[in-house]
Amino acid sequence: MKRIQLYDTTLRDGAGREGISFSVEDKLKIARKLDELGIDFIEGGWPGANPKDEEFFTRASEMALSKAVLVAFGSTRRPDEKAEKDPTLRALLDARTSVITLVGKSWDHHVTGVLETTLDGNLSMIADSVAYLKSKGKRVFFDAEHFFDGYKSNPKYALKTVNAAAEAGAECVILCDTNGGALPADVTVAVKAARKVTKAKLGIHAHNDAELAVANTLAAVQAGATQVQGTINGYGERCGNANLCSVIPALKLKMGIDCITYKQLARLTEVAHFVSEVANLTLDSHLPYVGASAFSHKAGLHIAAMMKWEESYHHINPKSVGNEWRTLVSELSGKGVIIRKARERGLDLTHQDEQAHAILERVKFMESRGFQYDGAEASFELLIYRSQPDYRPPFELVDFMVVVEKRRRPATVTNEEELLSEATVKVKVGNDIIHTAAEGNGPVNALDAALRKALLVFYPRLAPVRLVDYKVRVIEETAGTESRVRVLIESSDGEHEWRTVGSSTNIIEASYLALADSLEYWLLKNAEKA
Repeated sequence: MKRIQLYDTTLRDGAGREGISFSVEDKLKIARKLDELGIDFIEGGWPGANPKDEEFFTRASEMALSKAVLVAFGSTRRPDEKAEKDPTLRALLDARTSVITLVGKSWDHHVTGVLETTLDGNLSMIADSVAYLKSKGKRVFFDAEHFFDGYKSNPKYALKTVNAAAEAGAECVILCDTNGGALPADVTVAVKAARKVTKAKLGIHAHNDAELAVANTLAAVQAGATQVQGTINGYGERCGNANLCSVIPALKLKMGIDCITYKQLARLTEVAHFVSEVANLTLDSHLPYVGASAFSHKAGLHIAAMMKWEESYHHINPKSVGNEWRTLVSELSGKGVIIRKARERGLDLTHQDEQAHAILERVKFMESRGFQYDGAEASFELLIYRSQPDYRPPFELVDFMVVVEKRRRPATVTNEEELLSEATVKVKVGNDIIHTAAEGNGPVNALDAALRKALLVFYPRLAPVRLVDYKVRVIEETAGTESRVRVLIESSDGEHEWRTVGSSTNIIEASYLALADSLEYWLLKNAEKA
């Protein structure tokens, strides 16, 4: 079986993504997680480029990794500098990694127009730099920057740069689609051409500007590349890099190529979420393999089939990458969806065909009124429980009122005006009714505060529950201010998160419905503690 080396550059190239700024601690945590995943090479950064990368390599040199090898990244010597005196090469040696990756030009236009040196001079820069680091006992990889653009422009010269690095001792020459604009067919031709001129290992480093980084990576492997470079979740400059969370399972499960163990592969989704958390970015739920929606289904036809044969609408087993399949509830659903979702919540509707049908009809009616349950499963779960004849809600709203008043501040302070929002609610719990009021930063916040204030009298354990996200969407924009709106709320008790939905032509009512569902859901799930 063909063996492929996995080279991760999340800590350098991935950090180039807009909005990412890894601390040294962040980079060390991610490096440990990548090692657990089975990555062969972890590129830590560019020594000498900034104090953060220098500190990382100092601390990382003391880090015990089970498999992964840390790599320092830098460029070939300058055109007018000898290798032994070049500051970049000295910084690479000071990083004390056993492997160094050098980047150099392979596009003739870049050599003359950016480096402002001769084509032969660039070949000397590559050869001198590789040979110097080899003489210091280092394993050297060479990143042939802009290789595929260079191959289109001047194929003979692009291949000369590959040879220059290989003959000087580069262990692997990585062909880079730096602009991310190559097509898989272009990659195949160029990799095969490089394979013919050198016996050195070839790698692929693809960017995603044309949405083809993963496809180009797999095409390169099929054409003879044995090292793949990429980042977790595809993070990187501009549109990102090849996403290793897609490349790895494609290699392992679809191409039968050894890269990590099946046990390690089952941690892929965990790693994707871990890196996104450290990066302080929400993981794209629609990412292949590791996204929450990667194996989610809404159509009743799909779900009915999968309840008989789970693989009928999955291209792989979700568990193989540490994910799971989900059923989404909507007007597209069939009774099978309702039965499965109820079963997940401990309610068996298998032999209650009429009740399942009634719930489905209720879902369709509510969605016609602007509700949407595929992103608000807590509200859907409540809908199921409310369909049970013996269900008693933990509280009922008697009425509420929200007032927004515009006041002028005292003249001694300022002549500016301010808005005051106040809400009053009457809530019934059992035979008791409580009437409370609260102010808030806006009408929804005031209503939220008043409702919680009332319920805390009966359910003090509600105190940790808080609203963490609030979204409003106008459903019928053509109706102007009379449009129906949908409110989606995400709540948390510090340990778990859940989402609820409300819809109305009145944004306050829509907000209340979502708020009430949120609190009722928590009380239902924590009934034994209340």
